[in-house]
Amino acid sequence: MRKKSQLSRQTKSIDRNFLILVISLIILGLISIADVSAPQALNMFGDKFYFLKQQLMWSGIGLAVLFITSKIHYSFWQKIATPFFITTIVLLLVVLLPNLGFKALGARRWISLGLFSFQPSELIKLSFIIFIAKVAAKNKSFLSYFLPLILVTGLIMLQPDLGTALVVATIGFSQFFISGVSILYLGLSMSAGILGAIVLTIFSPYRRARLSTFFETASDPLGKSYHIRQILLALGSGGIFGVGLGASRQKFLFLPESSTDSIFAVITEELGLVGGFAIILIFAYFIYKGLKIAGNAPDTFSKIAAVGITAWIGGQAFLNIASMVALVPLTGIPLPFFSYGGSSLVMILAACGILLSISKYGKNEK
Repeated sequence: MRKKSQLSRQTKSIDRNFLILVISLIILGLISIADVSAPQALNMFGDKFYFLKQQLMWSGIGLAVLFITSKIHYSFWQKIATPFFITTIVLLLVVLLPNLGFKALGARRWISLGLFSFQPSELIKLSFIIFIAKVAAKNKSFLSYFLPLILVTGLIMLQPDLGTALVVATIGFSQFFISGVSILYLGLSMSAGILGAIVLTIFSPYRRARLSTFFETASDPLGKSYHIRQILLALGSGGIFGVGLGASRQKFLFLPESSTDSIFAVITEELGLVGGFAIILIFAYFIYKGLKIAGNAPDTFSKIAAVGITAWIGGQAFLNIASMVALVPLTGIPLPFFSYGGSSLVMILAACGILLSISKYGKNEK
């Protein structure tokens, strides 16, 4: 009987509700991209379904990666945490080299491999999560947590990419807190981080322009403030119930980055406050499920990794939506599952696969 009980625990299935949630988010994202990206795709490529076709391809790749990572025992990631982290640090350095990384939209974030390009900053989120989870499992000193965070955020800020740096900081401090790092050390490191962000903002024209736009949205309506004003127009036009699915006016090349960073604004224009609130509730449920998996995790490594993945996707969704409703300056980060982009979607689905793997070995029933 004992052997049968042990075998039953070993063969326990993944959290199917979480899997259904992830697949539902992918489908909702594809519907949103099909709708929002059509005018831009038609203008740029003569095919209104161009971006949808690309995202369908990346969704297929991402689902394959999710399937693979959900089948791999989560302890595998602890074994490769250090070389994986070092490799992604090297890629962050490579992206800063003029002949290897390329610049777009005021930042150097991409490496081109000919047929496609990718963002090392998407890889670093997952490798950082796994590395800090390993540090927590080994019960290392505070510097073992803090120094990797400084290194990663510093390299990301050199691109410059404040939005991704904030996401990594959110991941780090969430993992530090759950790991039991002293509140005093957390407070000191957060204060140092805020001070560093202020200094970097003051001495960077790119970041300074973003911040001034946040405080003075009416100062340059056709220049620096154009993006945020078009976002606010989209939100205001939507009202409570929206103008109707597919009826957005802002997506017709008025709103910059409508299919990537600003996709939430178009969704809210079409579906109104009700639709926007529904998306927020879906992400809140995602966070709940992720934290539940973390709470049931069988050991320290899997618990801290699950918290990091949940903080990544939930924190990134919060920052994107907060920037759309002008609670924070525009961050330039995508809305998970919804924004167009292969690197982001594939890495998010890889992380969701790891969460599913952890859920398989949870201590309690789901």
